[in-house]
Amino acid sequence: MAADAQVAAAPKAKVGAKAEQRDGIARPGHSEIGKLAVWSVTSAKPGNGVELLRDDCLDTYWQSDGAQPHLVNVQFQKKVRLRELALYAKYALDESYTPSKISIRAGNSFHDLREIKVVDLEEPGGWMHVSLAKDDSGGGGGGGVGGDGDDGGGGDDGECLRAFFLQIAVLSNHQNGRDTHVRQMKIFGPRTDPTALMGRGISFATPEFGQFATVR
Repeated sequence: MAADAQVAAAPKAKVGAKAEQRDGIARPGHSEIGKLAVWSVTSAKPGNGVELLRDDCLDTYWQSDGAQPHLVNVQFQKKVRLRELALYAKYALDESYTPSKISIRAGNSFHDLREIKVVDLEEPGGWMHVSLAKDDSGGGGGGGVGGDGDDGGGGDDGECLRAFFLQIAVLSNHQNGRDTHVRQMKIFGPRTDPTALMGRGISFATPEFGQFATVR
C-alpha cells in the first residue's frame, strides 16, 4: 500500500474552466470549505495522487492503489459546520473504476469516527451532492443524494453536522472493480453573513441607502 499523500490547500481554479466544472458545484447559501482542511488518502497510484481531487479539473482523477475500502480523509484544524459533500464521478469514462457505494463518517479524530450515511451511486454521470444535514432522513440507505442542480436535501433547513474529521470510504466499485477513480471532491458549509458576527444585521433596503441606488 502506498504511503499516505497529503495536500494542505487547494490550487486556484484554472482560467477558462468548463461550464460543467463551475455550474455543477454552484450551491446557493453554501461556502466551499475543503480548502481549510488537510486531505489524505490510504493509497494512490503514482501520478494520480490526492492533489488531483482538488485541482478543479475534470480530466484528472485520484486513483487508489490497494485493497478496499479506499479512504479519503479530510481533517480540519477546528470543528467546522458541514452541510454537503459533492463528488464528481463519471461511469462513461471510468467504468469499473467508478464508485458504486460510499460510506461517509465523521468525528473528532480518526479514532472516534461514526458512520453518517451509506450512499449507493448507480452509474453516476457528473456531480453528485450528498447532504450532511443532521436531520436528513435519508441517512444509512443512500438517501440525501442528488445529481447536478439538485439540492440533495442540503438546504438551509437542515441542522449542520459539526466535526473536526470527515472520512469518505469507497466500499465498492461498478463491475466489482478493485481500484477506484474519483475526479473531484468538494466540502460545503453554510455561508456566513459577516455582519451577523457584529451582533446585528445591516439592511441595505432603507430609504437612506435607496437614494444612492441610481446614477443621477
